[in-house]
Amino acid sequence: MGADFVELGDSDINKVDCLGCTPLAWDTWYGHEAVAELLLGPDGVDPNKRCIGDRTPLLCAAWNGHEGVVRLLLGRDDAHPEESEVPGRTPLWCAAECGRRGIVKILLGRDDVNANKQDSEGGTPISAAAHYGHDGVLT
Repeated sequence: MGADFVELGDSDINKVDCLGCTPLAWDTWYGHEAVAELLLGPDGVDPNKRCIGDRTPLLCAAWNGHEGVVRLLLGRDDAHPEESEVPGRTPLWCAAECGRRGIVKILLGRDDVNANKQDSEGGTPISAAAHYGHDGVLT
């Protein structure tokens, strides 16, 4: 049996498709934890490579509520949880806006996440959760 795509030395795991997304970006958007684990394994994979909407894989996973994938990404030393998209919204901001309580708790448990970081309009993760009525995120 031949080598897998991930094992091939000449495959560019960070290459983007016509929509500007890497395999990791697609996976984190849809939350396939086993695939994320495979993609995060090879040397040279960039867990912060941005895709459509200037989103990082961590932001995609947080936005869509994929806790397992968030944990995998945060388990890497080179993942940056404070990276934001164009309007300045961090993974914490997006998780709060979408009511992703588990992900909010994971992110707030880290020393390198600023719970009061404002987006470009002055909004904070707390104001986003309140705006959308996510009382479970606030408690």
